Amino acid sequence: MDNSTYFHAFKTDITQIDLPLRFTFPFCYEPHPLAVIAAQELQSYIEHQTDWTHNFGLEQNAAGQAIGKMFGVLVVKNQYNQLGYLAAVSGKLAGSNKHRYFVPPIFDMLEENSFFLTEEVHLNALNKEIERLENSPGLTQTQTDLQLLTDTWNTELELLKSKLRGQKKARKETRTRLRPILSDEEYELLMEDMRSQSLKDKQQLQRFQYEMQLALASKNLKQQQYLEEIALLKEERKMRSGNLQKQLFEQYNFLNAHGLYKNVVGIFHDFDQSTPPAGSGECAAPKLLQYAYNNHLTPLALAEFWWGCSPSSEIRRHGNYYPACRKKCEPILGYMLQGLSVDENPMQQETTLDMELPQIYEDDDIIVFNKPAEFLSVPGIYIKDSVYQRVLQRYPKAGPIIIHRLDMSTSGLLIVAKNKEAHRFIQDQFIKHTIEKEYIALLDGILEQESGLIDLPLRVDLDDRPRQMVCYTYGKPAQTKWEKINIEGNKTRIRFYPLTGRTHQLRMHAVHPKGLNMPILGDDLYGKKANRLHLHAASIKFVHPGSKREMTFQIDPDF
Repeated sequence: MDNSTYFHAFKTDITQIDLPLRFTFPFCYEPHPLAVIAAQELQSYIEHQTDWTHNFGLEQNAAGQAIGKMFGVLVVKNQYNQLGYLAAVSGKLAGSNKHRYFVPPIFDMLEENSFFLTEEVHLNALNKEIERLENSPGLTQTQTDLQLLTDTWNTELELLKSKLRGQKKARKETRTRLRPILSDEEYELLMEDMRSQSLKDKQQLQRFQYEMQLALASKNLKQQQYLEEIALLKEERKMRSGNLQKQLFEQYNFLNAHGLYKNVVGIFHDFDQSTPPAGSGECAAPKLLQYAYNNHLTPLALAEFWWGCSPSSEIRRHGNYYPACRKKCEPILGYMLQGLSVDENPMQQETTLDMELPQIYEDDDIIVFNKPAEFLSVPGIYIKDSVYQRVLQRYPKAGPIIIHRLDMSTSGLLIVAKNKEAHRFIQDQFIKHTIEKEYIALLDGILEQESGLIDLPLRVDLDDRPRQMVCYTYGKPAQTKWEKINIEGNKTRIRFYPLTGRTHQLRMHAVHPKGLNMPILGDDLYGKKANRLHLHAASIKFVHPGSKREMTFQIDPDF
């Protein structure tokens, strides 16, 4: 394959666009204009190409399963100072890693006769054999027969035990009844006879249990033969899978801008002493940087976008830009970017030190703030300025202070406590869901329905924190009532009434296809960035910890 085809000269006139001063920080960024143009040209290629066929879920009645994909572009400069870009796709596309337009993977496990495909044949054969044995009529019948036989013997055993308990009780009653009227010699003879009867009962029970074991032994043995064969196959599968994964890891050696290589296992160990997840290095960004370094191309800017339908659990909007994933890419890109001048992480920059924190109420027990957007409720890992920190500066002996939180990007009413009693009293209302909260949001789209209830369980996306995902297996219950206020141009103003308080609950319930299917305006995690996240905690009703009277605070958003 001609490697020159991977370097794409811009078709668009870019002469008036300044080069970026530093490379893109891949985990939180606004795409550079050059990267936006490169992405647009790539999207045009995807829409009009005839090189491959893939169902992105954008057309009705398209063949094959609908699967959206993440694509990436890397703006580069070649040795002749010509600007262009590279393109990549995360994972495979249309069942292949080889494509005319996209840079190759770090390692092509789909190469004909590769060790991966060879071993995959063995693993698939093991899986089929395990499945065949687990569902075989012989094992099923053996397990059924064993269960029926076990139930029958257990029923007989319980009947025998009940009979022996009755005989024991009768002997005790006889001893009690006859003791006063028998002589010592007669009573001793009676006791000897009863001890003999008790011993016979024990022997009868032991004989029955022995016969039961013998009766079940043959069925148990037959079942065990099946299970041992399955266990041996599973152990072989585990060993072969582990060896295959180890062999795969050996192929993934990443370059950085200094020209140094490092294996993926060492990268993850140095990062947090973890084992690389399966698929590490298969995302678009590592592919792009590896190809650039290997071919003496200077990386200038990066952007990744989603193309197609969203996965059922995660939120991916067609055409939107996204940061690199954390779990797989953070360690790898952290290494690969060494030697480049990279933009600072905006999430580590203190930007609120000169920001006012409006206070709308205070007494001996509580303070109520109108928290601005992009202001933390509690200190973060890198940013310390927060509502908590500001209150602690004013009242060093106050605490625990924070009763509830608002997301950093959400504005609105936030209650804090000035003493433990107030904290405990109001927190108890949150726990019992007796506090009434109302949020106002502006949705990025026109909502036809007037009101409703959203019930979608949520959990954190373990591969890409802090994003959340819908999960019916491990997610926590999350319910939100809502009602439309009005339509404003091509936006919808809406009221949310959260019945639970999960992380990013309103944002997820707004954007998910089974929710309202449109993001809150300015939601840079699940939608598109704007001047701010248009979500505001507008009203809160609770019982005051001191007066025990109901209090309501309300403040309209500034959007």
